[in-house]
Amino acid sequence: MACVFDTDILVIGAGVVGCGVARVLSRWQGRVLVAERADDVAEGASKANSGLVHAGFDARPGTEKARLNVLGARMYPALCAELSVPYRQSGALVVAFSEAERATLEKLGRQGEENGVPGLRILEREELLALEPALNPAAVCALLAPSAGIVSPYELVYALADQAALNGVCFGFGLEVTSLRREGEGWVAATPRGDIVCRAVVNCAGTDSAFLHNQVSDRPLHITPRRGEYHVLDHPARPVFTHSVFQCPTAMGKGVLVTPTVHGNLLLGPTAEDIPDGRDVATTAAGLARALKAACLTWPGASTRTEVTNFAGIRAHEDGGDFVIGQAAPGCWEAVGIESPGLTAAPAIAEELGGQVARSLGLAPKTDWQPLPPREKPFNEMTVEEQAEAVRRNPLHGQLICRCEVVTEAEIRAAIRRPVGARSVDGVKRRCRAGMGRCQGGFCAPRVVEILAEELGVPMTEITKGSGDSRMLTGRI
Repeated sequence: MACVFDTDILVIGAGVVGCGVARVLSRWQGRVLVAERADDVAEGASKANSGLVHAGFDARPGTEKARLNVLGARMYPALCAELSVPYRQSGALVVAFSEAERATLEKLGRQGEENGVPGLRILEREELLALEPALNPAAVCALLAPSAGIVSPYELVYALADQAALNGVCFGFGLEVTSLRREGEGWVAATPRGDIVCRAVVNCAGTDSAFLHNQVSDRPLHITPRRGEYHVLDHPARPVFTHSVFQCPTAMGKGVLVTPTVHGNLLLGPTAEDIPDGRDVATTAAGLARALKAACLTWPGASTRTEVTNFAGIRAHEDGGDFVIGQAAPGCWEAVGIESPGLTAAPAIAEELGGQVARSLGLAPKTDWQPLPPREKPFNEMTVEEQAEAVRRNPLHGQLICRCEVVTEAEIRAAIRRPVGARSVDGVKRRCRAGMGRCQGGFCAPRVVEILAEELGVPMTEITKGSGDSRMLTGRI
């Protein structure tokens, strides 16, 4: 097939790890292409998870998960401040509902101390219920991890991608890498649109990462896709929980949790179900019922009365149980099996892989690397005086498009005009929250479609809800 792109470095996958690696590589003088099979960044596991920055007590000491979890968690406050990404160090609780489970908490505490997690301690029932009054009073005790936090995972990916693009990284969407082969001193990545020729490859392909690994390495790996389903509840007037609250973990993961988000919603979930198709993110009545039933153990008041939506995400569980990070073959690096705590570990993974690739290729550092401009404060977080000033500076702030989340036309147009901007209704939704509220776009979606068509210079019938052919309109009448 004809070559569609000739580059120095090919990053496969535009999730939080792939975009993090691309941002790190943008500090050096080299041509970088990110190939993504979907039509936007953060379309896989990076948009559909709990948004937790784990403290690091759950991972077994000595594993890559433990090492990179703790390193990544330390990086979050500064990284999110630098990129204007919502982040809060809210703390986490793992709750025991029997004396028999106390031993599990004590084990987690010892693991956490060995991993270097600060501030861990056991709270007894009275102190625990004073901290979280909505918690099930049958709780016996809990492990407190004050260094845990919450982040908007997709907003982090958008910011990483924007800074990478601002510094010369190219993004190719709808560009699925189907195979890798060594050719001379470099690599050829086959796609349905032609071959990509490059000096080095970084495989960050999520559920497809083991498939690509097995084409370049004699050490076989296998990914088991693990689906988790969630309920999303509307943001209440006052927070129901201030911490992320876990139950004792099982062999299938950290279990169902009740957690606030950085935007004030509550998440209930996830379930854990091994499935054959790594792209099957359908929610099911049975799965959502299991998530709600399990959440009720933590929070007896849990219900779907204020639910605004639900979703499912896929975790790429490598059968060995640990992250596989590093060089798979000469000139080919990888991040395989990046499941929880992958979001937390991602900044550390990106620094390690990006640095290894740049040094291996002998790239010179840039002297003009550009920081990401500060993000304007969201209109719905401004005071009345700040909103008046925003409207004075840009009258489009005076056009309120999304009433549920208080999002203005100026914010929607800014989301489309970002370096890696929105190209779909869901892309707008996740970048500025238009359509994230109670009506889920029932009122604002038609206007969002109009604005997208105007900004992109295409007919409204070309605008999609998300990736693929999910067109919002089919024609004119």
